[in-house]
Amino acid sequence: MKAATLIPPFVPTLARRAWLGAAAVALLAGAALPARAQDAAASYPNKMIRIVVPNPAGGTSDVLGRMLAKELGEMFKQPVIVENKAGGNGHIGASFVAKAAPDGYNLLLLDMSVLTIGPSVVPQLSYNPKELTPIAIPAYSPHLLVVRNDLPVKNIDELAAYAKKSGKPPSFGTPLASISQLAGILLAQNRGFEFNVIGYKGGAQALADLAGGQIDSAMASVVATNALVQGGKVKAIAVTSAKPFAATPGVPTVAAQIPDFVTGSWQGLLAPANTPPAVLDKLQDAIKRIVAKPEVAKHLQELGSEPSPMNRQQLAEWMRTETQRWGKVVKDNNIKAE
Repeated sequence: MKAATLIPPFVPTLARRAWLGAAAVALLAGAALPARAQDAAASYPNKMIRIVVPNPAGGTSDVLGRMLAKELGEMFKQPVIVENKAGGNGHIGASFVAKAAPDGYNLLLLDMSVLTIGPSVVPQLSYNPKELTPIAIPAYSPHLLVVRNDLPVKNIDELAAYAKKSGKPPSFGTPLASISQLAGILLAQNRGFEFNVIGYKGGAQALADLAGGQIDSAMASVVATNALVQGGKVKAIAVTSAKPFAATPGVPTVAAQIPDFVTGSWQGLLAPANTPPAVLDKLQDAIKRIVAKPEVAKHLQELGSEPSPMNRQQLAEWMRTETQRWGKVVKDNNIKAE
């Protein structure tokens, strides 16, 4: 009844009719918006899809992105390309997609630590990670704690004992303000010792120095480290998956001694916030079907990774808790970006 008072009683009849007509048009237009969104989702995709990888060609995200682009293109019958937008430790590409139209045609594939750590170590981001919505984790690769071959330790307890007995912290090579640095700090604190952190521009350089015996230890994804382990160049003493990891048989988990200690490289596919849920559902379902293909599953395992079973809603909550978790580590240890 209150709505009737919106039309002033003194408005002439013709004006009243015009007002009512305009109101009806506005109401119909508002009702049409969800319908148009549904129509767009129903026809999605009907043009080229771009997957932005905020890293140089050849890295883990790039390799995975190109594999997904091929599979999605075949599934959707539309061209899917990968575009590398490197720089800013991943934030340039992430910002580009965050500001793109929320229609499902500009997607982002990256290590999720860029988004969960970024707000804590980079004070002035050009975007808010909340401007991106997660779709799926096509590949998760836990961290592998590796040491030089002649270091007399076989597990994290022996590493802690060695650090305490030797009287000096074992050196730990890592890119600064990275997920590997934070994971190493957290592990050492839990076991009652410290690492002497040696900063590198990239994880590959740290692993090369470790293989050459110039540093004591490092932590990086199984994808990055397993070839060195298999080749006998370094020694693996712990993996940070929740349970024993298929690609690293016989390597004990950190979680067996430190409950809930799960870290690694979570390669996530995301879209701009406000992308229609029906479009996100289509993409989520497509990724689920792709990683379930035997040849894809085999390839992921060979790379040293596996897909995550989390759905979109679970991923959003996971991002929230991971951001809080690593934010505390950053604050407690006064970690700064380079």
